[in-house]
Amino acid sequence: MEDEESRKNRMKEAIEWWVRLDAGALSYGEHLAFQAWLAKDSTHVAAFEEVCHFWGDLGRLPASPSGPVVPARRVWFFGAGTAAAAALMLFLAFDDLSLLWRADFATGTAQTKTVTLEDGSRVELNADSALARDFSGGRRRLFLLKGEAWFEVAADPSRPFTVEAAGGATTALGTSFDIATQKARTEVTVLEHSVQVSAEGEKCSVEAGQQTAYGPGISVLAPYAADPRRATAWRRGKLIFDEKPLGDVVAALGHYHHGFLFVSPSIRDLHVSGVFSTSKPVEALRAIELSLGLRALHLGDYLIVLRG
Repeated sequence: MEDEESRKNRMKEAIEWWVRLDAGALSYGEHLAFQAWLAKDSTHVAAFEEVCHFWGDLGRLPASPSGPVVPARRVWFFGAGTAAAAALMLFLAFDDLSLLWRADFATGTAQTKTVTLEDGSRVELNADSALARDFSGGRRRLFLLKGEAWFEVAADPSRPFTVEAAGGATTALGTSFDIATQKARTEVTVLEHSVQVSAEGEKCSVEAGQQTAYGPGISVLAPYAADPRRATAWRRGKLIFDEKPLGDVVAALGHYHHGFLFVSPSIRDLHVSGVFSTSKPVEALRAIELSLGLRALHLGDYLIVLRG
C-alpha cells in the first residue's frame, strides 16, 4: 500500500506542473519532461486530472509536444507551490477592488470591525466583508456589498433603516439583526424586535428568534425558527455548524484563513457539525478531516485541499 508521504509528493508535483502550464506555453524540453512525468506512472495522470478539476480546468491532457500547452481557463498563476497561492491572492484582490472602492467600511481576512454610524446605530462587520452607506436626504440606507454584518439600529421612526444586500432589502425602525451573504443564498436573522425583508417581488416580516433567506431567482422564504446566538457566534470568535454541507463549512472557514482552501466536489455535500474557533481555521480543518475520514493535501498552510 502506498504511504501518505508518496501520495502528498505526487499531488505536490501535479500542482506544480499545473502552475507551470498555466503561467504560459512550455518549451519543447519542458513539454517532454511533462509528458515523461505523466508516462512514468498512471497515478500521475490521475493526480494531474484531479488538480485540474479543483480549478475547473478539465480539458484534455496534451498528447504530444507538437504545440504549446495552456490550460483552458487562465487564473494567472506564476511560479509554483506557495508562490501560486500568493499569485491567486493578488488576482482575487484585484477582482475585489471595485467593491472596495464603493465601500465605506471593509474588513480583510480574519479581521472584524465595529462601526458607529452618525445616527448612533452600530454595525459589526465579519471577516472579508464590505459595507457602503447613504445617509443623504434624510435616508438611512446601507449596502452590504459582500460578507456578513450585524446591525444594532438606533430608533428613528421618521427615517427607516434599510440594508440592501444581494438583490434584497431589509428594513427596521429599531432592532438588531444579522445579514450573511453567500453566492447562492442570503440569510437574515433577527435578534430583537422585527424587520421586513423583500426580494424578487416578495416580502415578509421576520420576528426575533426567526430567520429568512433569499437568493438569485428565489423569493423570500417564510420565516422559520433560528438560534440567533448560533448565527452570530462569529462575534464571539466561534463558528457553529449543525449538519452543514462541508463545502459551506470550508467556505466559512476560508474567511479566516490567509491562504486557499479547496474541497473535492465528490465530498462537498458531506455534513459537518461542530464548534470551531475563527482564530484557528487550520486546526478546524484537521478536526474535520479526522472526523469524516478524509485526506488533505497541504502546501504549507497557504493551500489546503480536502479529498475523500
